Amino acid sequence: MSSKPRVGLFVTCLVDLMRPSVGFAAVTLLEQSGCAVFVPEAQTCCGQPAWNGGADKDAAALARAVVDAFETFDYVVVPSGSCGGMIKLHYVEALRDDPANLPRAKALAAKTHELVSFLVNVRGMKATAAHCEARACYHTSCSSLREMKVKDEPRQLLNTVAGLQLSELKEPEVCCGFGGLFSVKYPGISERMADDKIADIRSTGAELLVGPDLGCLLHLAGRMERQGVPVKVRHIAEVLADMHDPALGEP
Repeated sequence: MSSKPRVGLFVTCLVDLMRPSVGFAAVTLLEQSGCAVFVPEAQTCCGQPAWNGGADKDAAALARAVVDAFETFDYVVVPSGSCGGMIKLHYVEALRDDPANLPRAKALAAKTHELVSFLVNVRGMKATAAHCEARACYHTSCSSLREMKVKDEPRQLLNTVAGLQLSELKEPEVCCGFGGLFSVKYPGISERMADDKIADIRSTGAELLVGPDLGCLLHLAGRMERQGVPVKVRHIAEVLADMHDPALGEP
């Protein structure tokens, strides 16, 4: 029997529907770190849109489904601080009135990690063999930073990518304006926030934007494509796994 830690990869809806290469990159990185990776077919949405929209019963039902699908693994790893934060922090809120499932949600939360922080802090990854000839900047997404407490780990690994020149944004911790339902409810404010972030990106001279959350990246990639801004966008997992699929926003 394998002694490798068993990792359940929570792929996320956006990765599954919009950018499957992020999921494949996550599998590659986790296997490189010595894990046995599993992607449960029963997994579905983490429930965050329902939770943020006030549909608490629907969010609780989705939380139970995720707990059922993932509780047998040693770790749950998510290539998104947003979905990771929902599982780690908000499942215990969504199931607070469910005495049968609340302990299970707490147990799942305790072993849930954002992908890059898991690689660095749990698996001890210090470098990558990836190569990417580009001047890049890194967008620290709100959920990764504020909910999953991930800040330095992505930069540690990106700084080991051969050929990558990493420049820091002037305001790396400022929201890009996506915020899930926020961008739907307040499109004008969301677009202005995206424009401010794009101006910050352009000020670095970067030709590549890297980030940990696909929602933020799709938001910024779409806005830049409509404005004709020549900056490519890729998820950090794709860069670290040395995957050279077309960047977001490219034809």
